[in-house]
Amino acid sequence: MKLLSYILTPVFYLFFGLFLLLFDPVQRICLNVLGYSAHKNSVDYFNWLVLRSLHLLGTTYSISIPEYLPDNTPVIIASNHQSMWDIPPLIWFLRQLHPKFISKKELGKKIPTISYNLKYGGSVLIDRNNPKQATSEIEKIGKFIQQYNRAVVIFPEGTRSRTGVPKPFKRKGLLTLIENAPDAWILPVSISNSWKLQRYGMFPIPIGTHFKLKAHPAIKVAGNDPSELIDRVERIVLSEIETAAVTTRD
Repeated sequence: MKLLSYILTPVFYLFFGLFLLLFDPVQRICLNVLGYSAHKNSVDYFNWLVLRSLHLLGTTYSISIPEYLPDNTPVIIASNHQSMWDIPPLIWFLRQLHPKFISKKELGKKIPTISYNLKYGGSVLIDRNNPKQATSEIEKIGKFIQQYNRAVVIFPEGTRSRTGVPKPFKRKGLLTLIENAPDAWILPVSISNSWKLQRYGMFPIPIGTHFKLKAHPAIKVAGNDPSELIDRVERIVLSEIETAAVTTRD
């Protein structure tokens, strides 16, 4: 199977690279000529193509989304983080929420399609070595989703879990969002097996990964103690991460 992954991974990267190059000018035209909705659609379909391209490596998906998602209200999507391949499913399957991201500043440079979307699509870029700057940007996007009824994705672990074993939530970012988007709902999301796609780094990508994403029922921020709410969200996210190595924290 690993030999097959060495053969098929370059095929996947060929398509992935072509999509990166194609959608960079498409995004620019959409945003600057046709406006926000066209730009959002271009981002959505880029990520759909990435998802479908991973089928070349035998990747399959199990996606569970609640029948009801908050509508016309700010949403904080709080998810565990296992690899870069978490992003396309979050964008595509939660596209009705218009998700934005809190990303490290390095992703805002020189990556076709991805950097442009992060810089101009409503997301924020933070310097993880500068807590003051990071907090300021998180406050900014909290106020943005509050004003425009958008969604923001936050990975409270702070960095991805390379083995699938979740890291403890870092509370500051999530708390800052709660304080700046008091009308928000929090949507807990559990992701499983994404880490396996980067088990060997960027090459090769293993064959036959079964990616799982479960979005749980949303919880309204108002009326909840923020600290207790974060504890509750962490427990919910952990409850559906499928790996034998996971242990539940009290």
